[in-house]
Amino acid sequence: MGMSQAYGTPADRMDEESIRVIHRALELGVNFFDTAEIYGPFTNEVLLGRALTGRRERAIIATKFGFAIQGSFPYTMCSRPEKIRAGCDGSLKRLGVDYIDLLYQHRVDPTVPIEDVVGTVGDLIDKGKVRYICLSEAGPETIRRAHKERKISVLQSEYSLWERGIEERILPTIRELGIGLVPFSPLGRGFLTGGIRSLDDIPQGDYRRTDPRYQGEHLTANRRIIASVEKVAKKHGATPAQVAIAWTLHQGEEVVPIPGTKRIRYLEENCAATTLVLSSADLEELNSLAHETLGERYGTAMMAQVER
Repeated sequence: MGMSQAYGTPADRMDEESIRVIHRALELGVNFFDTAEIYGPFTNEVLLGRALTGRRERAIIATKFGFAIQGSFPYTMCSRPEKIRAGCDGSLKRLGVDYIDLLYQHRVDPTVPIEDVVGTVGDLIDKGKVRYICLSEAGPETIRRAHKERKISVLQSEYSLWERGIEERILPTIRELGIGLVPFSPLGRGFLTGGIRSLDDIPQGDYRRTDPRYQGEHLTANRRIIASVEKVAKKHGATPAQVAIAWTLHQGEEVVPIPGTKRIRYLEENCAATTLVLSSADLEELNSLAHETLGERYGTAMMAQVER
């Protein structure tokens, strides 16, 4: 996402550098790439398609549908069957591929029964255009209804050291049903890198400047989380970002986090987190942070779109 947009601000046009990052990721053994039609919009799929030309067999590609992309952001949710089919064809063309590995409903559309959504993606699987049906930020009852209609392979939801909201209801549901988890924002939208100490560290126009967790006393209190992460990082000669990623990797083999970066330096740093082994004492200390985060993870409008 960050290669084509950055939390609401236009990304610098650095397509060639982004392609070098993707190629380096492949060299390092990374094979899972997450995009969406809404990123850009559309331009991120084109970029990923360019980067994977001649390399398709080495990549697992995930993209998403679920919005009527017209006018300016924010867009209206739309998961009508005809929109899903048209969106899939558009994504295939932009990516330059014959099939999509993981196709997500980006957010649950309350105006369209989830059975109709899953049935439509199931038809796309039967036609060879998609391999797996996936959901994003869905609630437990929606997940169960969807899975009853046709197997759901993956749920993508926010999950990190400072966002543990899925642990009470969502994680038990998907583990019961054998559904994998792809945590987005495992670095807490940059917060868990330790590089954001005040609003001055966030660019103008970036929606994080209005994020409840970055406001006033919330930001001051949430900095305590970073202090604990930095303590563990220092013990291992690692960075806070590596500790944050390693923590998600320690949550189970079915958990596949997707940290984003635009730079080879940070890509390599992130990949090194796969070799960081946290002790039981480390995990106990980090897990103790579960209830320390202050503030909702989104504003009111966006919070209304999650766990439906």
